[in-house]
Formats: sequence, C-alpha cells, structure tokens
Amino acid sequence: MKHQFERSLTTEEIKNKIEKELPGSKVEVLDPRSDGTHLKAIIKYEGFKDKTLVEQHRMVYKALEDSFSKEEVHALSIQTLTE
Repeated sequence: MKHQFERSLTTEEIKNKIEKELPGSKVEVLDPRSDGTHLKAIIKYEGFKDKTLVEQHRMVYKALEDSFSKEEVHALSIQTLTE
C-alpha cells in the first residue's frame, strides 16, 4: 500500500541533512520496501562513541526534526555505528 504525503524527502536529501548535523559522518539511506516512505539510515559517526543508543538516535532525529514535523519523513529505521 503506497502512502501519499504532501512531499517526502528523497534519500539523498535525508543523507545530506544528517551529514550536515553530524559533520564527518558517513551516511547511507536505503529504501528497502521501494515505497519512498519506509526508509533505513545507516550512520557511521565517531561522535557516537561513548553515547547510549538512545542518545545516538536522538542526535540523528535532531537533524531531521523539522522534516518529521512537516511529515516529509514518515518512517525511518536508524542503525548507528562508530567508525
């Protein structure tokens, strides 16, 4: 079932927003269902070191908070890694 949102960010736009918020990070955004709404972000970032998983995810969500509030991002699975 395909969901209709006013405007969804592309995987590249999401990647750019995260990389801007987390300088030096390496980000890959996938669309495993090929529906444009259920996405997965894999983020490698040295700044995650010594942070809890919740803190790491909060750092990523902060980069996209305006996009979630505008419903430009619907569902995003996050995998965080330290380099």
